[in-house]
Amino acid sequence: QVQLVESGGGLVQPGGSLRLSCAASGFNFNHGFTFNYYTIGWFRQAPGKEREGVTCIYSSDGSTYYADSMKGRFTISRDNAKNTVYLQMNSLKPEDTAVYYCALSTGVSTCQNFAMDYWGKGTLVTVSS
Repeated sequence: QVQLVESGGGLVQPGGSLRLSCAASGFNFNHGFTFNYYTIGWFRQAPGKEREGVTCIYSSDGSTYYADSMKGRFTISRDNAKNTVYLQMNSLKPEDTAVYYCALSTGVSTCQNFAMDYWGKGTLVTVSS
């Protein structure tokens, strides 16, 4: 059973930074599937809004996707040895307040809700003065 556990959320002032982590476990390495075989990313859901894709790193070629409003501020990275993906968030704005979810796809390499097969429980990020 694949498990994704997020950490690093909290309260930060506008303009500040946070680094989220997502530790993955439960992969079936017997079939040769290592962590970097999967597309993994971050999604967020603000109060009263639908969950949206923030950023993903694709298994196919390691390329990344960022939603327009995050470009230049957020950075996704992965440590395959630790089965962990990170989200570095800089220049945070109040509108970045949301629950941030880590998600993984075993198939389609696209950063959309429907493509993700496994989800973490989320970590709350609050940007406020």
